[in-house]
Amino acid sequence: MTKTYQIVVKGKVQGVGFRQSTMFKAIALGLTGFVKNQNDGSVLIVATGEIKALNEFKEWCKKGPRYASVEDIIIEETLDKGFLNFNIQ
Repeated sequence: MTKTYQIVVKGKVQGVGFRQSTMFKAIALGLTGFVKNQNDGSVLIVATGEIKALNEFKEWCKKGPRYASVEDIIIEETLDKGFLNFNIQ
């Protein structure tokens, strides 16, 4: 069973390789979707995949890559957008 989540990550998450690391993690877990910076300094992620992979991905997002400092994370289930791969926008 697959699900889709919209994840907003706040903190020191821009300029630290967060988007690229997110893409690599998502691809390794077989997820589809995208990651992009937002104007308010947060990072927006939409990810679709198997529940087990998504659970691991959500836990990873709470820490992020080495130089990130995640202060808050908002996770909401959303509709599947039919993504074919995972990319940076």
